Amino acid sequence: MAIEELNDQVWARLSPHLPGKKSGPGRSGNNNRLFVEAVLWLARSGARWRALPSEFGKWNSVCQRFNRWGRAGVRETLFKALADDPDFEYILVGSTIVGHTSIAQGLKKGGYRSAP
Repeated sequence: MAIEELNDQVWARLSPHLPGKKSGPGRSGNNNRLFVEAVLWLARSGARWRALPSEFGKWNSVCQRFNRWGRAGVRETLFKALADDPDFEYILVGSTIVGHTSIAQGLKKGGYRSAP
């Protein structure tokens, strides 16, 4: 399965805004690019977190990281970094819809639905 949405040019615009740089103190963000690819896959597909292909890692880890980035303002920073790029307008709008769809689906605060 092809999972790459980001080309090197777009990645170069995003990566300076991401937490966990290898040169920074403390724990570094492991594979930020794969994580961003996972979020883009979810935005494009509209799928639930549990449907995330295993190539992206454990769905719950991706979900938790997505929530942490939201609380830390990282998603807003990325939005602003790409807002002037018309090629990513569909992703920015789609990501907003996906975020609100999870609320509409009755997901608990924390981003996941308990087992039935």
